[in-house]
Amino acid sequence: MLPVTALYAGLLGLGFVWLATRVVKARRVYRVAIGDGQHRLVQRAIRAHGNFAEYVPLALLLMALCESNGLPAWALHVLGVVLLAGRVVHAYGIAQEPEVFRWRVLGTSLTFTMLLVGAAACIGLAAAGMFG
Repeated sequence: MLPVTALYAGLLGLGFVWLATRVVKARRVYRVAIGDGQHRLVQRAIRAHGNFAEYVPLALLLMALCESNGLPAWALHVLGVVLLAGRVVHAYGIAQEPEVFRWRVLGTSLTFTMLLVGAAACIGLAAAGMFG
């Protein structure tokens, strides 16, 4: 069982659906059946959803591997909160018109931090298991 990862997977799953509904809503409002219709607000909604879909699966995989290899629950919660905050802040930043770029930068920085720390933890836990 991976209860900590499951918690953040559930929360992020809700975020994924929320971002998907924003795409549907933007397409409906601007009458775009397929793609973005070259409308900047539809493009922003699509990219916020796409960016989420690009980063979250790997981040959750890293969390699951860390959890299954014995990373303490408190450390997993730190990774999960940083990832969740990063994705929320990024989605907020990319949705603004005009864009407030610092929110996107902060969201990306938090996400990358989580990925780097999670990757390092996986490497450390794997090395400890193989050589320890």
